[in-house]
Amino acid sequence: MEGVHRIAILGSGPAGLSAAAHAAARGVSHILLEKSDHLSDTIFRYQRGKHIMATPSQLVVRADVSFEPGKRETILDTWSNEAAKHKVNVRYHAEVKSITGTRGNFSIALSDGSVVRAETIVLAIGTQGNPNLMSCEGGGLAHVQYQLDDPAEYVDEHICVVGGGDAGIENALGLIADRAQGNTVTLVNRGADFARAKEANAKALLAAQEAGHITLLTTAETTLIEPGWITVDTPEGATRFQCDRVIARLGSAPPRKFVESIGLEFTSAAREAFPKLSPTFESTVPGIYVIGALAGYPLIKHCINQGYDVVEYIGGAVDLKPADEPILEARLKGLPGNRSVAQWLEFLRQEIEILRGLSPLQMREFLLDSDVRAFQSGDVVFKRNSVGSSLFGIASGSVEVEVGAGKKRMTVPIPTGSIVGEVGLISGRPRGATVRAAEPTILLEIPRIAALRLMASVKEARDTVNRITTERQLLQMFGSGLTPADLTDVLETAEIRQVKTGEAIIREGEDGYDIFVVRSGSMVVEKEIGGKPVFLSYLPAGSYVGEMALVDGGRRSATVQAAIRSEVVRLDGDRFRALLKRKPELEEKLRADMADRRKVNGYIEEQKGKFGDVVDMYSAVADFLVDQGIGEATDVLLIDETLCIGCDNCEKACADVHDGLSRLDREAGRTYAHLHVPTSCRHCEHPYCMTDCPPNAIHRGPDGEVFIDETCIGCGNCQRNCPYDVIRMDSRPPKKPDLISWLLFGVGPGPGEPDKAWRAKNKTKGAEPPKVAIKCDMCIGKAGGPACVRACPTGAAIRVSPEEFLTVKRMNRGD
Repeated sequence: MEGVHRIAILGSGPAGLSAAAHAAARGVSHILLEKSDHLSDTIFRYQRGKHIMATPSQLVVRADVSFEPGKRETILDTWSNEAAKHKVNVRYHAEVKSITGTRGNFSIALSDGSVVRAETIVLAIGTQGNPNLMSCEGGGLAHVQYQLDDPAEYVDEHICVVGGGDAGIENALGLIADRAQGNTVTLVNRGADFARAKEANAKALLAAQEAGHITLLTTAETTLIEPGWITVDTPEGATRFQCDRVIARLGSAPPRKFVESIGLEFTSAAREAFPKLSPTFESTVPGIYVIGALAGYPLIKHCINQGYDVVEYIGGAVDLKPADEPILEARLKGLPGNRSVAQWLEFLRQEIEILRGLSPLQMREFLLDSDVRAFQSGDVVFKRNSVGSSLFGIASGSVEVEVGAGKKRMTVPIPTGSIVGEVGLISGRPRGATVRAAEPTILLEIPRIAALRLMASVKEARDTVNRITTERQLLQMFGSGLTPADLTDVLETAEIRQVKTGEAIIREGEDGYDIFVVRSGSMVVEKEIGGKPVFLSYLPAGSYVGEMALVDGGRRSATVQAAIRSEVVRLDGDRFRALLKRKPELEEKLRADMADRRKVNGYIEEQKGKFGDVVDMYSAVADFLVDQGIGEATDVLLIDETLCIGCDNCEKACADVHDGLSRLDREAGRTYAHLHVPTSCRHCEHPYCMTDCPPNAIHRGPDGEVFIDETCIGCGNCQRNCPYDVIRMDSRPPKKPDLISWLLFGVGPGPGEPDKAWRAKNKTKGAEPPKVAIKCDMCIGKAGGPACVRACPTGAAIRVSPEEFLTVKRMNRGD
């Protein structure tokens, strides 16, 4: 048996190697235990030739091992040389089976029967040995793998990479790096955004997509794996395609069983939870420290700095500040309270409910992506109908949410610890209310990507956001004097469901009386009459359905199915009935809503003898519009061809208010019956065009308009990502003479977009103007609203939201 080491370090990844190198440099007795035959097994198992990034770029490395961005092989060679230079005491093939003892006298039993003794232990074992597995049918087949060693080994294969984090993206890019290999690669990502990935990786992936080298399926989920095939559920429905190999990179979780066997406590029971740690990395077992990915800090720079710091802390350092301290100090400068960085981090973590599942170490990384802001009483945080997707956590003070209008206008207080802004985060729709500070208040503003990353990695945060958003959606939707306490019983069993395109949540004629709330996406309601499905109505996010069977009993009176991939909240019918008994005013509201819906059903029944006329036509038109993407639109241009005279005034007016470039093509698009959907932006609820805009030039306006500002660099990513072909790339034409000059003297090309000949003749000498992305902006900032609608002499052109148009009741008005 060896003597007692001052420090035993388990795992030789970036964190463990850095700790061992610093212990060696300080002359501290140590041993580095590595179960493989080489250093840094996690990095060693990266795919060959992988370029390793050094992020965050603003963070300095403070350690006895160096780290610069570069190839996997170069970095591993550098670390091996530096370990030898510092005379790191490393023992290979040292697999740890158990740890016993207390501070000053730990015994580490190895698989070969030997025992290592140490005064303190540093766990730097990472999480990669415990990957998340595929849960769909066929996930255990032989051609499903969780590691990619060498992309060059695969030739002429159809490969599906599942997972949109850094590992999945890098694997996918490695498989297409050499086009001569002939691989056909598809990447499936569950979310619409690549929230877990580094920005550079996400950009490289989208660049490969635009070059036609890879297929991306976002907001998608694998449902079935078969030999040679894979089925993926997408917003447009299920798609089945050839697949010779599945590479699943779904992240990993801490090796909880082993860590808990040592006696360490975790922050929660969730699989992805991390050990409880002090700001000096010490666990709940005195003398055992945790650093690196197991501490919730997966980035290499952070890991290396932690290795240095933990040895300093074990050596008795009390004034050592983390390497990111200057960055956080600058971010928190000027806030009231005169707190240190550590005090601010703990204050925010303790006061804001969604952050309580984070460790102090995770808080440091989290705050690098967020902003802490102070508001005075009455200050506006955001306004109703403004567009924004960031989330606000209330660290101190309180805010007031202004809901309703006129005599029904009221304010709802939101106290310390809660959140606001969740509607924009979850549904993508404009802010539903104005929020003001009710008193001097400190808010933590969390950008959408950071909020999604938080929810994806911390179960407590995800559950808290879901609970709060569901509660508020119900309070806002049902009103009737309900309070959060009234909903406690209903929310206990509330279930959030993902619904595929075309999937029914309610079927006509079936038993059941649960209530469904549309959380995101949209639904269509149909009723079968005379053997034909007849369209009744459209339900956008923020609607509810199912109350008829609940209140009056009986079977379901209509079928409700998803127009696009959606998310709904199922509320237990029995518990909701109990709520109605306690709150009769809520039942009154439901009955009033039911009366409106029964009018629609009654109208349909009256038209039984007129099939082939208005009802059949309207139902078919509604189906046509849903097929054209109106289910995810917030505003769409429609043209009634019975009124349109083909004058093209709409196109001309559009060009004249947009520097000579029209944002719509009247003739393009599809037509059903008398209704035409021209090529013009739908201003989607979750805009595809915003998925990858390098200069962040695409924004939402105050009324939901999706527009492109002057910082556009003409990369074309938005055009390629738009499924409706409503974005064009073009250079701005020469400035035209004014309309008076054309009318009186015939100077210039006249109204509308100038033709190519005029542009060529009048272009400025020298370099060709760069092409930029052109799309409808709903004439944002221009008096009178959209020029296309104002210029239509017959009223054929209208802009509407789906819920305004898709309702049978419009037929009663002759609209």
